[in-house]
Amino acid sequence: MYSVMLVDDEMLDLEGMKQFIPWNELGMEVVAAVNNAFVACEMLEQHPIDIIVSDVNMPNMSGLELARIAMEQKPQVRIIFVSGYQDFSYVKQALSLKAYSYVLKPMDDNELIAVLQKVKQDLDDERKRRETEEAYQHMIPMAKNDLLIRLFEGDWDDAQHEGVQRLVSSYGLNNLNWPIRIAVLELDYLSWVQEENNLSLQAVSRNFLYEVGEISRKHNMPHWCKLSSQRIVLLVHEHNRHFFMEDMYAAIREKFPVTMTVGVGEPVDTLEQLQVSYRQAMEAVDGKMFIGKGNLIMYETVSRKPEMLDAQTLDVRMDALLKAMTEYELVQIYDEIDKLFDSVSKLRSKFTVHNLAMHIIWKLDQHLKAADENIFEILGMELHNLDILLQFDTINDIRSWLVRKTFEISEHIRQKSNSKNNKLIREIMQTMKGSMHENITLKDIAHQFSFSPNYLGFLFKEETGKSFSEVLIQLRMERARELLREPSTKIYEIASQVGYRYLPYFSRQFKEAFGMTPMEYRKRET
Repeated sequence: MYSVMLVDDEMLDLEGMKQFIPWNELGMEVVAAVNNAFVACEMLEQHPIDIIVSDVNMPNMSGLELARIAMEQKPQVRIIFVSGYQDFSYVKQALSLKAYSYVLKPMDDNELIAVLQKVKQDLDDERKRRETEEAYQHMIPMAKNDLLIRLFEGDWDDAQHEGVQRLVSSYGLNNLNWPIRIAVLELDYLSWVQEENNLSLQAVSRNFLYEVGEISRKHNMPHWCKLSSQRIVLLVHEHNRHFFMEDMYAAIREKFPVTMTVGVGEPVDTLEQLQVSYRQAMEAVDGKMFIGKGNLIMYETVSRKPEMLDAQTLDVRMDALLKAMTEYELVQIYDEIDKLFDSVSKLRSKFTVHNLAMHIIWKLDQHLKAADENIFEILGMELHNLDILLQFDTINDIRSWLVRKTFEISEHIRQKSNSKNNKLIREIMQTMKGSMHENITLKDIAHQFSFSPNYLGFLFKEETGKSFSEVLIQLRMERARELLREPSTKIYEIASQVGYRYLPYFSRQFKEAFGMTPMEYRKRET
């Protein structure tokens, strides 16, 4: 029986739900029926509530506030809101709180019953999955998971060989139906895809584990282990491989909001050879970087010898890309990135693809620095966010991401170059760089360029998005960072060269700019 709490400030509605809904037939029990959210919060602490049926608009504390509290305390609780037509604005908020459903007042009992039946089915499925996972932990202990990983990685230490053989025998691994292939099953989902589609990594992983277990037992292939939340390794009988894969892909298409890529190694005939098929299967599943997600990839298709990359051609194409970006030639930008990735796609190495992407970003950064621009400011990115490149599944994902980012940079360059004041500001900044050791003021620079200080201050804000003082500090800090890479120059000398006479003030501003003191930066860089 699932425990239900009813919450409604209208006593007639509360009693109606309590009396006229066939709770027992639904496999549910009303453990509390209260007329305000404060009492409901107390009930949450006293009873293991599975389902809350609550009015949205209640005095003092709304049903939405109650839902937030309930989900913080018990994330698995199912919440059904009831709402009048006049409260429809609340419904939008209710959906944002991941409420299970809502029913409009005046309520139709059958409508509420139908929603409750769906909730019960959902809870039953969740319970079944939990029981299955617990059964898996009981039937296939961690010792077997560890043993299989040791077999796959070729960990056959002579001193432990006899003990390994006993475990192999106890789990039935000495009676396999050879030949066997190793298959690596991987769900193709990313963290940002999970967020956009409201996916729970834990729930998807648990369901994946359940489906693999069910279909493996159906095909009499009970030997598999979990490598991660989205990767499972399986021993597949060669004669039954096609039927197993058909069933597995059918289940993924029907029950999962994501695709699955499978890498399969070549068939082997002994336990000692499993490590070979395993390495091949891992290489095959990584082949989705080039072949694409959602495919069955045999090792034979990714084991061809790579061609060598022409470094000189790579540099030529990078120069062409930078030229196209400067001239805002979007079609040319797309074509040049396409050529760059074609240069490495034949290598069949995801590390090479990641290195190429990082190389492109590094070249862009150097090119923009020469023009007093900052790539990470333009794109609104922090340096550590480049880890995003490691999360892409395919070469097309990385290529598309880079195309979008280079378009953004090219658009920024065009807008800056079209500004009639841009050239003036750049000239002024060059003057500031040359006088950095002096006590530069806006008034001095304005006088030098025949402007009023107020107008020049306005131009700086308009063109750079920063005040004159902010730009000056940025120039000084960037120059200080360059000088700190020279270990022979004293820190107090560097402070003086960039216009600071008081060393503690220089250190404080440097730490505000880069998150570390000048001394800490020097130790890291030299």
